[in-house]
Amino acid sequence: MINMNLTTLRKRNHMTQEEVAERIGVSRQAVAKWEKGESLPDMNCCAALADLFHVTIDDLVKYSEKEEGIPIPPKGKYFFGSVTVGERGQIVIPKKAREVFEIEPGDQLLLFGDEEKGIGIVPKRSVFEMVDIVRNNLFHKKEKDKGEKKDGNQNGEQ
Repeated sequence: MINMNLTTLRKRNHMTQEEVAERIGVSRQAVAKWEKGESLPDMNCCAALADLFHVTIDDLVKYSEKEEGIPIPPKGKYFFGSVTVGERGQIVIPKKAREVFEIEPGDQLLLFGDEEKGIGIVPKRSVFEMVDIVRNNLFHKKEKDKGEKKDGNQNGEQ
């Protein structure tokens, strides 16, 4: 499977075997053998290839575009399949999506919409975590800036 994925990813990124080889520090012949299925890259090369193509090692090694029906997704991007909207507007979130985003029964989700881009669903806790991070960073930045200005004024007066 890795041989087909490597070939697909290389071509999708408009790279030659030589360019891939240079970027990860191996010979062009090694890349050619991997793509032909004559040999396999070691773990370090797999990690470098996954980084180069912005995919997970797992997807690089065993993703099947034929079985999934879609190209290998970029790292951190998912396609969970389709859902059917029930009579009252309810949907069932696929198990894999619930696992990836740690969604449990009773969790609250926020629903966003954009007429051009569609609907987005985000766990409510994620939004509050983001707000806390931004607030803390702004607060600490303001405190740091105040301290630097104070130190700067004292140094300027001496």
